[in-house]
Amino acid sequence: KEITVGITSGYSEQVMEFVAKEAEKDGLKVNLKSFGDYVTPDAALAAGEIDLNSYQHGPYLEAYNEKNGTKLISIGNTYLAPLRIYSNKYKDLKDVPDGARVSIPNDPTNEGRGLQLLEKAGVIKLKEGVGMKATPADVVENPKNLKFQELEAAQLPRSLADVDASVITMNYVMSSGLSPKDQGIFLEDKDTPLAVMIIAAREKDKDQPAYQKFVKYYQSESVKKFIAEKYKGTIVPAWE
Repeated sequence: KEITVGITSGYSEQVMEFVAKEAEKDGLKVNLKSFGDYVTPDAALAAGEIDLNSYQHGPYLEAYNEKNGTKLISIGNTYLAPLRIYSNKYKDLKDVPDGARVSIPNDPTNEGRGLQLLEKAGVIKLKEGVGMKATPADVVENPKNLKFQELEAAQLPRSLADVDASVITMNYVMSSGLSPKDQGIFLEDKDTPLAVMIIAAREKDKDQPAYQKFVKYYQSESVKKFIAEKYKGTIVPAWE
């Protein structure tokens, strides 16, 4: 009859507010608990302080489990949120000067993801095989001599005033009022699994009827329509 879902500000919060209204029409009350970082929502879920959370991609959840010995799993996809490189100073990564400062997320997986995006953009090359575990120490070619500033994901939008470019996850783009169109200078492919956001639960609770029902409310036609009309393709449903 009642569940609590952990979220972070931005898209996850806005879409979840709509989902909660849809669920309540059918008798399931959904309480939302907002968090200001990427670590505490999983810690709260593992501790039983919340029932579900919705803000992360699968590889991040796997890395959290590995580091903390927790058993959290995905019970459904939500939306696709590609990563972008942003800048207030330049319109193209090619224009970023030698010695430029670039801020990147400091959390596991998103740091590697950001560095992989910079590699795809052609400005650095990473040690072969490091994949999602890449850190600045794994950069083997850096012709522009970029200087990396590792920050909490929530601080990245504010860092744009002080750096030349920043790799920022989509939910903090939304909550900070950045424009992907005007300030985004390089976009991650939408077909990467890292772009797929999920709903997470404790493994032992994955078959709870209320949680399964909640996933169905999220993956409904009304939510699909809401995402399409409000976000105009910036994020898109990930359950089809």
